[in-house]
Amino acid sequence: MSQVLVVEDEAAIAELISLNLRHAGYEVTIAANAEQAQAAIDGVLPDLVLLDWMLPGQSGLALARRWRAEARTRELPIIMLTARAGEVDKISGLDAGADDYLTKPFSTNELMARIRAVLRRKAPEALDSAVEVGRLRLDPSTRRVTRGDIELKLGPTEFRLLHFLMAHPERVHSRAQLLDRVWGDHVFIEERTVDVHVKRLREALAPANCSTMIETVRGAGYRLTQQVAETQA
Repeated sequence: MSQVLVVEDEAAIAELISLNLRHAGYEVTIAANAEQAQAAIDGVLPDLVLLDWMLPGQSGLALARRWRAEARTRELPIIMLTARAGEVDKISGLDAGADDYLTKPFSTNELMARIRAVLRRKAPEALDSAVEVGRLRLDPSTRRVTRGDIELKLGPTEFRLLHFLMAHPERVHSRAQLLDRVWGDHVFIEERTVDVHVKRLREALAPANCSTMIETVRGAGYRLTQQVAETQA
């Protein structure tokens, strides 16, 4: 489930956007100004930011430039939302680092389409296409994990972890890499957190005899392999 930070000082607009995003399956955080937005970013790096240009105090444009200048937020996907529709304004927004630019008023369908497009470019594994490794199948659109007729119950973090591992089978990923790609940030999270969730993931996969698909590679990290699963009928 992708996390979206909505930075918008008009409460009615923020709530409307938030409602539509949650209905589409996104997790949403709202910030009313640059200070709140920075605090949210410092806490957990979202998958995408919807950033209003006109904010009280520091502008969204200045905020975008700041994030692009810092290593931790350099790749953060940003869609600028603004009533400024002039070509010069659009160019300024894109030059500041926005991945896309949407002028108000905009339709919900167009906003959702642009969000999907930016996430597709930035993180292919965030898409809704199902992935299969061996007989294990994960479908992001229905949030189901199955092996044959067995449906497995996973928590949201374990689901994201399994999704990433299944999207990159047989590859070894360090704990730091998993924190970056699954949690979105590893600045405020200890690496042993990964071990805890891997343990939970294995427990969740056990009813389908798939727990051994998650291999520990000593001194390196974890990988998902189908070879073990194929030997388990």
